[in-house]
Amino acid sequence: MKLFKKLALGALAVGMMATVFTGCGKKDSKTFTVGFDAEYPPYGYMDENGDYTGFDLELAEEVCKLKGWTLVKQPIAWDNKDNELNSGSIDCIWNGFTINGREDDYEWSVPYVDNSQVIVVKADSGITSLSDLAGKTVGVQAASAALDVLTDEEGQKALGDSFGKLQEFGDYNTAFAELMAGSVDAIAMDIGVAMYQIEGRGDEFVILAEHLNAEQYGIGFKKGNTELKDEVESALRELKKNGKFDELAEKYGLSDMVCFE
Repeated sequence: MKLFKKLALGALAVGMMATVFTGCGKKDSKTFTVGFDAEYPPYGYMDENGDYTGFDLELAEEVCKLKGWTLVKQPIAWDNKDNELNSGSIDCIWNGFTINGREDDYEWSVPYVDNSQVIVVKADSGITSLSDLAGKTVGVQAASAALDVLTDEEGQKALGDSFGKLQEFGDYNTAFAELMAGSVDAIAMDIGVAMYQIEGRGDEFVILAEHLNAEQYGIGFKKGNTELKDEVESALRELKKNGKFDELAEKYGLSDMVCFE
């Protein structure tokens, strides 16, 4: 009887240890948590069914299929993205994330989409050039690349200083609502997001011909996390090779902006 109890206890202990080690390794080997702005179409957003989707999120799903991982889509406040990444709450920032000006702040994947910062105005606003924005109220997303461009000495700070006001918003859906209401005169934003927003709103808005800058998107990982970055990048190359990458780019109207080879 004592021998039986010892064997049973030993088996239980081994089982518990296996469970512990399995649980400890699960996050690293089985899950991939992507941090994204849930109001940033076409890269990441909530669809009419209440599901999170978008170009970047579908790419992440395909990466997980290749790697045998489980994707966790984690919406975040964009101005809190660094805290989320550094605390380990997310494994990467993947959502129309601009490399330019942040080169040394993250472990970056290769660029995969060319992007520009542009100005959107109402079609009947009378604003046709950047110089027409002097004294105007211009909306921009907090902690965004557009904000950086308009406040950086090496960017378009002189232009930003000419505005009557640079109004920050938590997301671009709110900014567009304010533009429609006339509370702001223009919005500075990524061209891909601008095109998506305008497409669903008819001919009410236009993008100014003069762009603020040109930039590229990448996937941002915690500094030093080259192992995960290399794994994801390798999977992306496979998706490019098998045609899935280009298929998704066409689905979201981004084919002309793809720079990933």
